[in-house]
Amino acid sequence: MIIKNLSKTPEFSSGDDARLRELLNPRKEPLSLRYSLAHAAVAPGRSTKKHALRTSEVYFILEGGGRMHVDGEAAPVKAGQAVYIPPGAVQWIENTGSGPLRFLCIVDPAWRPEDEKVLE
Repeated sequence: MIIKNLSKTPEFSSGDDARLRELLNPRKEPLSLRYSLAHAAVAPGRSTKKHALRTSEVYFILEGGGRMHVDGEAAPVKAGQAVYIPPGAVQWIENTGSGPLRFLCIVDPAWRPEDEKVLE
């Protein structure tokens, strides 16, 4: 059994400027998974940089509210919603609320830095 504690997982800035804590990635530990799972946070008034992944991604919004941008479309997002982002889509999310925007990132196949292209 593998159990990860979010508060004990190292935080880092991703290429798109989100604050990430990578919880599960089969490329980094012996897991029988195709996908990776990370927790992301964007501060109030901030946004991630425009970027694209070679892989598909799902954001599940945990806390706060924002505006999600995917390939020229934009829509408000809030806690309890999931957003599907297809492979190669230009994407970014902005925090439009007064508190932190927190969400899970599920990338399939598992995230690798070389699969992400920052466009700004």
